[in-house]
Amino acid sequence: MADAPPFPRSPTSSASVPAPGALEAPPQRADTPPRWTARASRWLPAMAVLACAGGVLRFHGVSVRDLTVFGLYVALGLALPGLLWIRVLYRRAHALPEQLALGLTLGYALEVLTYLPVRALGMPLLVVAWPLGTYALFIAVPRLRGYWKGTGRAGRVPLWWAWSIALIVICLIALVAAGFYRIQPLTWPAMLSSSVDMPFHLALAGELKHHVPPTVPYVAGEPLVYHWFVYAHLAASGWITGIEPIILLFRLAVLPMLAAFVVLLAMVGRRLTGSRRGALAAVASTVFVAAPCLYAGSVSGLLTWPPVYSWASPTQTFAALLFAPVMLLLLDLLGNRRPSRGWWVLMTIMIVAVMGAKATYLPLLAAGLLAVVAVETVKWWRLPRQALAVLGLTTGCLLFAQFVLFGGARQGIVVDPLSIVRVTWRNLNGLGGTAEVPWQSMLGAALLCLLCAMIAWCGVLGLLSRPRLLVRPPVVLVLGMSAAGLGAALLLGHAHLSQGYFLQAFYPYLAMVAVYGLATVIRRAGATLRAMACAAGAGVAVALAVRVLFGITVPLGPGRDGVVLYLPYLTLLGVVLVAVVVLRVARQSGRRTCALVLCMVTAAGTPAAWLGHLLPGAATSPVAAAPHRRPNADAPRGALAAGRWLRAHSHPDDLVATNTHCRRGFESPCDSRTFWTSALSERRVLVEGWAYTAANMDRWRPGEVAPHRAYWDLDRLRANDAVFQEPSPDAVRHLRERYGVRWLFVDESRMKPGARLWPFARLRFSSGEHSVYELPGAEPPAS
Repeated sequence: MADAPPFPRSPTSSASVPAPGALEAPPQRADTPPRWTARASRWLPAMAVLACAGGVLRFHGVSVRDLTVFGLYVALGLALPGLLWIRVLYRRAHALPEQLALGLTLGYALEVLTYLPVRALGMPLLVVAWPLGTYALFIAVPRLRGYWKGTGRAGRVPLWWAWSIALIVICLIALVAAGFYRIQPLTWPAMLSSSVDMPFHLALAGELKHHVPPTVPYVAGEPLVYHWFVYAHLAASGWITGIEPIILLFRLAVLPMLAAFVVLLAMVGRRLTGSRRGALAAVASTVFVAAPCLYAGSVSGLLTWPPVYSWASPTQTFAALLFAPVMLLLLDLLGNRRPSRGWWVLMTIMIVAVMGAKATYLPLLAAGLLAVVAVETVKWWRLPRQALAVLGLTTGCLLFAQFVLFGGARQGIVVDPLSIVRVTWRNLNGLGGTAEVPWQSMLGAALLCLLCAMIAWCGVLGLLSRPRLLVRPPVVLVLGMSAAGLGAALLLGHAHLSQGYFLQAFYPYLAMVAVYGLATVIRRAGATLRAMACAAGAGVAVALAVRVLFGITVPLGPGRDGVVLYLPYLTLLGVVLVAVVVLRVARQSGRRTCALVLCMVTAAGTPAAWLGHLLPGAATSPVAAAPHRRPNADAPRGALAAGRWLRAHSHPDDLVATNTHCRRGFESPCDSRTFWTSALSERRVLVEGWAYTAANMDRWRPGEVAPHRAYWDLDRLRANDAVFQEPSPDAVRHLRERYGVRWLFVDESRMKPGARLWPFARLRFSSGEHSVYELPGAEPPAS
């Protein structure tokens, strides 16, 4: 006999229909609020979120005009047309906020898939054809007009649920503002204090604004083998709204994604856990996740998980948002719901969009689906055809992405088992980047990292109280994805620890399974709320006490033995074992013991980690941004004005040369992660910073510092630098005729003393320490 679907369907409204001919509404009691008041109260959570977002953005420098235009664009250009298509393709009863979140996500996907061909044809503003065409179609076709009012009864969202989700979104906005907006200024030269990745994102957004197919803008001619769909969205929104790309990237673009992502996670969590309370716990576990670290201080690696403001990363947030509907649709499929043609259309659109949004998601999805197919085949002795079809679709998109979109490049990914563990151990001990790590230490560090993960998500073990749950398709899907993600993170190596994104891709759904397992064992054990609260409080108290008792600060000081790093975790493990013994001696049942211990260990994870930052001498809080070098007093002035002048007075196909190749203050050795010229001018640069190019990353080997690698094309670099170091007619002519350079973007503070460009090139603009020169005889390329 087949298992019953573990996830109940969304309840529908049970309101009675008035009898035909009834002319008067039943009298209301005196203490019953008017109907319009009840309806208005349902919109208060959304209004609170909008007010919070608007206030935060205004405080951080966004104008009222940009806020208004962007809000109208999101509502009318993305969410509403996407909502109409959701109602056609996905005919399930959902509350309006859930429909809007799905519609906004579909809107992003359709916008990107529309923008790419119209930009390739040279008509970028034609991207508005998809929302306008949607409106025209749903007005002109009689069968589609009814979708303006919705489909069926979706039921009302409980007010406590709406406010809970709204408060999570508000907290997330506040945390992103504190940890991200605060260190991402919008003015120059303060903008130099931004994360090194922000000009990189801005440069790619400018490239997609003017070119499809795109190439690397900061090293002309290099292929762009990267997940760049989010930059297509930024480019499209820039064309439609006219808002500066810096404002879109640094402030506006991510907030609607975050809000929709939280709502979609709540939808997936409700399906997977079977309750709103379980879904709320899963969403909170995702948004506020923190590593259960028993040390003071902070180091990079597996013991420092992505802080909350990392959701402001455009590629990660965009891909996570697009992937959430894929999980929602799969829960329909795996819950024995027969998919319609609209379901397949929607699934195809979302998987194609995820394909170019982030490279980590499709491999994990394929692994999870493969696990589902294997388990279902063994369980029923027949192939699950529908799951196999989705696996085929995923595999096809994965192969297309790898060999067409990404050109087969490995982008610095190498097979280097436990490399992220090795980095973690070095950082914990304060060792150099090339220090040898004994295999015993690597194994011990790996066990520490796995123990941290088990503390956070030990609720999965609660499913052992009902072993049949472990082979239900949704659980198998998530556990398969999680195992593949953990395996990839431990097996692969990367210069910038990018294999960690495999962990960030699956953990929202692992958190849901953990909540599901914890709720299952608690329910079967009959544990009371008081007992669970006491167990959770004990877990927090023990974790904080262990941290204070040992007082270990990382990185360790000179001469300290790394063995001390194991002591806090061994002590915590010992306390857990003592708790098990005490509960058994007190004649608690095995299930009740398991439930209380899992509550205790779970509370020793994320809750204790957040409270631990209140302790004296604690590490920086999860909302505190990683320190970035503030611009020195001699930071270059005028770059922003010069870049925008060049953008306004040059053709998008013009090629620029610059004398900036290294980050200011990091010239020896040269840190080549500099992208400001291409970012501010939205023009391709002959040679700027080459750290993130496929050519550089594919040459990287473990033990090297990728940003310090020398540029590989010495002839090009010499020709570029000769114009700035030894200006001459021959140097200028060679740069113009051999490489097609038309403009020079010059940081005068980096010029060789006595070098003068004005005799050989025409000075067109100067601001502060930046100048723009036009090379003689350079003709603009044909349109």
